[in-house]
Parts: sequence; C-alpha cells; structure tokens
Amino acid sequence: MPLRRSVATLLDMEEKQGAGPSVETIPDGDNRPRRICPDCGYIEYHNPKIIVGAVCAWEGRILLCQRAIAPSQGLWTIPAGFLELGETTAQGAAREVWEEAEARVDIGELLGVYEIPHISQVNMIYRARMLSAACAPGIESEAVRLVTWEEIPWGQLAFPSVRWSLERFRDQGAARVYAAAPMAPLTPR
Repeated sequence: MPLRRSVATLLDMEEKQGAGPSVETIPDGDNRPRRICPDCGYIEYHNPKIIVGAVCAWEGRILLCQRAIAPSQGLWTIPAGFLELGETTAQGAAREVWEEAEARVDIGELLGVYEIPHISQVNMIYRARMLSAACAPGIESEAVRLVTWEEIPWGQLAFPSVRWSLERFRDQGAARVYAAAPMAPLTPR
C-alpha cells in the first residue's frame, strides 16, 4: 500500500474515487488506529494544533485584547491564535498580534511552550516589543488596552495559558516547557 503521495494527487484520487479515508486500522509501522483510504493508502492523521502568540510590551505596559469571539468571549487575553501553514512560529505570533490588536511588533525570544494535551494544543508564546503604542481592536477583539502590571484583570483572563504567559514574562527566566494539569476524568451521571 503506497503511503506517500502529493496532496494534489490525493485530492484528485479522492474526487475520482470518492472513498477517502474510511477504514480505521493500525497502519504498518504505527501503534494506534488511524483512518486510511482503502483505494490509495492515504493515512489521515489528527495531530495537536499549534497556537502562537506574544506578550507585547510598550514602555512598561502590556498589550491585552478583549475577546470578541468564543470561547471566552468578553474576557482578556494576549494576542494569540492558530499557526498557519508556511509560517514560522515567530511569523505567526507577529501576524496574530496584527490581526487581533493591529500592533506592529518585533518578536523576541521564546517565553515558553505551554502544552495542553486534553484539548490537543501546544502554545508557543514569545516576548515582543511593540514598535509604537499604536493599537486597535482587530476583527477578533472587542477592545485592546495597554496596561500596567497592576491593571491586569487577573480575574477576567480568558485562559490559564494567558496567566502563565504573563507570569513567565514578568519572571524573565529562560524559556521553559509547561504541561497543563490534566483534566479530571469525566464520569457518567
């Protein structure tokens, strides 16, 4: 069963044959069930999403965005979102800052990696220096603010990863990997 084909070839084959990945089995050399196309051998992988973002600073203040979208609509976050194909993580972080806060930044060093296996995410968060104080809400933000450390709305942060990122920024330590606490198992009622 051939395992490597170009995406265009696979899409052409799927259109012609219509089956696509429809059989669940453990592929040769793998250790877990995957969906496989019985016609062409294409293997469908579901892998974690990579989130990129930045803690952005301007003259001792930090840029926060109030979310205009779910989840956590109305709560505060740092600019962050999904990495796009063809981007480096630093490019993605700068793009997210622009999309969410219309701010231009110089991406600095990696603050750390925040692993969230229970929702299949890996967050890569950078330090960033804003090139000016100019910022405005992007399409995914209701508001943006430059705040001092004391003005951070700690009780209204959208996600635990935001608190972690802000604390890593303040600590100014070397980049580190942090794994979120596992969720408690769901029990049937």
